[in-house]
Amino acid sequence: MRIAIIGANRGIGARLAAEYTAAGHEVITTARNAPASVTLDVTHPTSFGALADALGTAPLDLLVCNAGVYLEKGQDISTGYAAALWAQTFAVNVTGVFLSVQTALPALRAAQTPKIAIISSKMGSQARAPGGSYIYRSSKAAVLNLGRNIAKDVASDGIAVGIYHPGWVRTDMGGSNADVAVEDSAVGLIAEFSRLDLDQTGCFRAFDGEDLPL
Repeated sequence: MRIAIIGANRGIGARLAAEYTAAGHEVITTARNAPASVTLDVTHPTSFGALADALGTAPLDLLVCNAGVYLEKGQDISTGYAAALWAQTFAVNVTGVFLSVQTALPALRAAQTPKIAIISSKMGSQARAPGGSYIYRSSKAAVLNLGRNIAKDVASDGIAVGIYHPGWVRTDMGGSNADVAVEDSAVGLIAEFSRLDLDQTGCFRAFDGEDLPL
C-alpha cells in the first residue's frame, strides 16, 4: 500500500509509520520541524503545496490524519482558555484535517479501495461530557462531525472514512500515567484501518474495536 501519515514525527504517528514501513508499505510522512518525507505545518495553508507535490497523482491507499495538539491542560474556567488557544487548537485539530483530506483527494480517488483515518478522541463524544478541557474536547467533537460529513461526500468516490480514538496513550501528549503503550495503540489502529470499508464509513471507534457514542 501507499500510505500518507500527517503528523508522524513522534508518538502514535511515528509508531504507525514504523509499523507500516516494517511491513513493506510505501509511507509518506509529514512533520512541522522534524525529519520527514514532507515538511508540513498544517496551520499554514500555503505549506500544503509540498504535500500535493509529494503525493502527486499516484494512487494513495490510506491517508492518516494524526497531527493534533492539546494546549490547555490544567486551566480553569475562570481564568484560562485564552482565545489564542482556541484558534491554535482548531487550526491544527480541525482545519488541518480538512486541508489534508482536500489535498490528498486526487491521489485517494486514483486508488482502488482508498481510506481516510482521522485520529480523534473519545473526548469529542457528545455523550461523554465530564467537564473541563473545553478547547480540546470541542475540537475533537468538531473533527468527529467533519469526518462523518466527509464520509458522506466521498462515498461516491469509493473512499471510506473512519474516526478513531487511539486510547489514552503514553506519549508526550498523553503523559507517563496513561494506560496504553504506544505500540499497542498503533497495532490496534492498524487493525481497525484494515477492516474499514464503505459499509462502516463514518464509524467512530477505539483502537481496540469498541464502537464509541457520538
